[in-house]
Amino acid sequence: MTHLHDDPTAFAATALAGYCDVFRQFVRAVPDGVVRSTATPDGKVALVIGGGSGHYPAFAGYVGPGLADAAVAGDVFASPSTRAVRDICARAHRGGGILLGFGNYAGDVLNFGLAAERLRGEGIDVRVLAVSDDVASASAEEHERRRGVAGDLAVFKIAGAAAEAGRPLDEVERIARLANARTRSFGVAFGGCTLPGAKQPLFSVPEGRMAIGLGIHGEPGIDEVPIPSAAELAAILVDRLLSEAPAHGGKRVAAILNGLGSTKYEELFVLWSAVASRLAKAGLAVVAPEVGEFVTSLDMEGCSLTLTWLDDELETCWLAPCDSAVLRRGATIAAEPAAIRDEAEVAAKHYPEASAEGRAGGRCIAGVMAHLADILRDAEQELGRIDAQAGDGDHGQGMARGSAAAAAAAKEAAEAGAGASSVLAAAADAWADRAGGTSGAIWGVGLRSWSQSLGDDAPIDAGRLAAGALAALSGVTRLGGAKPGDKTLVDALEPFARTLEAEVSKGSALRAAWQAASDAATGAAKQTADLVPRLGRARPLAERSKGHPDAGAISLAMAARAVLDRLPDGPG
Repeated sequence: MTHLHDDPTAFAATALAGYCDVFRQFVRAVPDGVVRSTATPDGKVALVIGGGSGHYPAFAGYVGPGLADAAVAGDVFASPSTRAVRDICARAHRGGGILLGFGNYAGDVLNFGLAAERLRGEGIDVRVLAVSDDVASASAEEHERRRGVAGDLAVFKIAGAAAEAGRPLDEVERIARLANARTRSFGVAFGGCTLPGAKQPLFSVPEGRMAIGLGIHGEPGIDEVPIPSAAELAAILVDRLLSEAPAHGGKRVAAILNGLGSTKYEELFVLWSAVASRLAKAGLAVVAPEVGEFVTSLDMEGCSLTLTWLDDELETCWLAPCDSAVLRRGATIAAEPAAIRDEAEVAAKHYPEASAEGRAGGRCIAGVMAHLADILRDAEQELGRIDAQAGDGDHGQGMARGSAAAAAAAKEAAEAGAGASSVLAAAADAWADRAGGTSGAIWGVGLRSWSQSLGDDAPIDAGRLAAGALAALSGVTRLGGAKPGDKTLVDALEPFARTLEAEVSKGSALRAAWQAASDAATGAAKQTADLVPRLGRARPLAERSKGHPDAGAISLAMAARAVLDRLPDGPG
């Protein structure tokens, strides 16, 4: 049970403020996260990490010399927003580019990925790494689908050392990806965790039983067995990881025995004795092992074992000095207090120069976004009703909030003289930030991808719009992972984009092409009633969803029809 709090809704923010006060020698509080309180040299690669709160010391506890430069913090078990990631990256950047690191969860993939797109649009080189070490969450053949758990510490420690040594971004990314590819974790849980203010645990494990492979947010495990002895548990953990040893991994490993929140350190030390013995019998030499709490889950009872198979390069980085709240190693890294950056500079909005035609296109897009916001506001209750069939009923609210914010941002950008591309990009960012959730992030990805096919110095024409639609489809499927048939927005977006491109290619006028594409999206959205969801929160309620269309597909088709209202009749 999480007992100590005042306002449960402010738990994460209040905890972060207290942490920053205690560890001010390492971190300074900024909105939605922390940055180093010590100076870093110009040209250094910035390692920016993050995820939901509730996992302390992940992620703020990893910030300090030799480790991360900044951490973004979402609410308890929730991804930080795209805006939060972007803004903290802007604070941490020192000219050498950014490596963004986080655990491989859908919300984090979308929000960190969209933030990276924004930053690249601002001229900053950003690389993205989703840590994927949990062997229980997907097969070895689908390593990229695995969750990120306590392997975060190993990967970020190694990447942070490479960045601290002054290596360029290409090298820091390569080393981090190598560390991720050679890292494996496996965990067990004896009891569930309780969210602040909740009366019951988020999940439970039967008395005297142990869940094997259970995720740190309560995601289903792969088995449930009686709680074993320490030696028997060591065998379960070690043997599973050794069965997945990377090819040519060698005989030297970094090891992290991680407590999940309520398992006492003495228990972990007892377990470590058995783990160390079993690793030695397997012929492995353990390099600088770590035992303690590194990636927790509030008050969850349980533990996990992480192994990273080291080569000479990875071992050097694993052993390199670092100084943070969670991990201190080697000689203290000399550092001076960091200068406080001007918050107005971080938040300032700058738009590229635009031609008269580009500015006219920007004003057109702003008008379209205003009309779209009106349509989605009026449809809020209907979309919520559709979403409630197999979701939590908030889709209409999210679409109304996101489109309203997008319309306001587009208007502001257009009035500032921005061109079509910049106006649509501003709308995309505002939509993602205000709508929140997976849907908001997906709309942000789609609109921002679309914006990159438009120009700030050229008129909007059918060819650019069709290319943008395909770019939006590519961005959404690449970052969101959905494909046609998964019962998502993609089921309507894919026929829309393909039809629009085909019609424009054969010479149809813009309005006629858009009409055909809109009709294709509307028909496909209705047909999602015959599908069962294969992604997202609706997946556990798949059968309940049968017979009802997907709210995301319906709202996309609705948006396509709304845009049609504002298109000219002539050729385009």
